[in-house]
Amino acid sequence: MGKTKQAKRYATMKRMISLKDSRIKSKDRIKKKRKKSDPQNLKVREVPQASSAMFFQYNTQLGPPYHILIDTNFVNFSIKNKLDIIQSMMDCLYAKCIPYITDCVMAELEKLGSKYRVALRIVKDDRFQRLPCLHKGTYADDCLVQRVTQHKCYIVATHDKDLKRRIRKIPGVPIMYIAQHRYSIERMPDAYGAPKV
Repeated sequence: MGKTKQAKRYATMKRMISLKDSRIKSKDRIKKKRKKSDPQNLKVREVPQASSAMFFQYNTQLGPPYHILIDTNFVNFSIKNKLDIIQSMMDCLYAKCIPYITDCVMAELEKLGSKYRVALRIVKDDRFQRLPCLHKGTYADDCLVQRVTQHKCYIVATHDKDLKRRIRKIPGVPIMYIAQHRYSIERMPDAYGAPKV
């Protein structure tokens, strides 16, 4: 008959040496005391000031006619899904919508080249309002996030996951996206007639 193998013991803790052990030197036996914080040296934390539009967690600046900031990929996805942007926005929100295009988004569409000339032609329509950008660089995501943090009156229309994640951190800003070949909206208060998804 062979020997039976003993099962290995997992989750066994390492044995700690007690402070009374003879191997520990006398200077190491003394427990270190924490220093009490001095009330004169309090750290100052900078917390961003909440917007005056946010009252009881509802954004009071949202209301018809809705102002919608459009991202580059939202226009491209609308074309792929064969959706008329303004008409689909009105169908989603049951009210008049004014789409806004920043200079950064326009520059991004122009950089994409001839493949996206249909998107560029749609965006240059008179029904789309142009917003001038005064900052350096042409990165559209930073531009949209900065504009939304300053003014809480916008709904952001995007299909970009990273931009959505950044905007969700800003309170009171709804996000419009495309789902099942139509527009739907996220984080819109029920008081303003948001469609039930």
